[in-house]
Amino acid sequence: MSNLERKPAGGPPSNGFSLDKRNAKLWGVCSGIANYFNWDPMLVRIGFVAGTLIGFGSLLLVYAAIALIAD
Repeated sequence: MSNLERKPAGGPPSNGFSLDKRNAKLWGVCSGIANYFNWDPMLVRIGFVAGTLIGFGSLLLVYAAIALIAD
């Protein structure tokens, strides 16, 4: 999805959460979260990396769970 097709920031979330496999780096979890909240996917990815480093890898389990459940 290009930046022109994105909804303006601050609006209500989309109808439901789904993985965004077109803009995915691994499974599309971060880009799906970014699309749901109308955020930049890179900020979500940076947040996941920071949380993984701070939480000693615990967010890897959360990431995998989201990928398996939301698919």
